[in-house]
Amino acid sequence: MTLKAALSALTLTALATVAFPAHGQRPALAMLDEVERGGWELRERGGDATVRSICLDSARRLIQLRHPGLPCSSVVVEDTATQVTVQYTCRGQGYGRTQIRRETNRLIQIDTQGIVNGLPFSYAAEGRRTGECRS
Repeated sequence: MTLKAALSALTLTALATVAFPAHGQRPALAMLDEVERGGWELRERGGDATVRSICLDSARRLIQLRHPGLPCSSVVVEDTATQVTVQYTCRGQGYGRTQIRRETNRLIQIDTQGIVNGLPFSYAAEGRRTGECRS
């Protein structure tokens, strides 16, 4: 087997491992599925500590806080039981890299940065579940 063929086989094996977890392993980004749904407050760290209230139907939405609802491609950089890091690209709209650390299913830390509308952004916040969503 040539070096090129060996590297190709290794790359395919690595991709299959990332894309398809082995039997008994957690699905990708499972930690986010364990975060409670409902009303949340995101309290920005530093500066004026702005508080943002959101109704969270899925913690996966937190990955693209600055690119909400856009169809973006993503790469999972880190995926553990307590922390995930995702890098995403929204073609023609910018990109971001988000790290979410779960302290409990009702308390999380978010750090995200990237480019939106041609301008850089950086956002760090603590998220706390406040109860049910309010209308």
